[in-house]
Amino acid sequence: MNRLQRLNATLVKKNVPVFEIGDTVRVHVRVMEGEKERVQVFEGVVISRKGGQNAETFTVRKVSYGVGVERIFPLHSPVMERIDVVRQGRVRRAKLYYLRTKKGKTARVAEREYLTEGKPKPEAAAVAAESETVKAGV
Repeated sequence: MNRLQRLNATLVKKNVPVFEIGDTVRVHVRVMEGEKERVQVFEGVVISRKGGQNAETFTVRKVSYGVGVERIFPLHSPVMERIDVVRQGRVRRAKLYYLRTKKGKTARVAEREYLTEGKPKPEAAAVAAESETVKAGV
């Protein structure tokens, strides 16, 4: 490992949550205003992630008072207070730039449903079992 790789490894944060493209996140950023420092919250949909190691960035988009606002955050920056994952979105693209042209309900991202230990959720299992009994003619 050369000197540059060791330096990059020391700059990487350890407590970064796992989030993906399409997730709605709440980003807490420290902002300096003159002598005072405060935490500003920016909540929106993650539309892209770029880079790697300590140079990774992600773009968050939200609509504020009818105007689309995007902000690029460095993932391992010291001004990042924390990142909260509000909801997980189900998307089939690596970049969601197409959301820039959408408005209203068409700009929404569907919620992701996870399988637990290879089994579907209890509600989905009940619906599947019910449909199997209907198919069997019981």
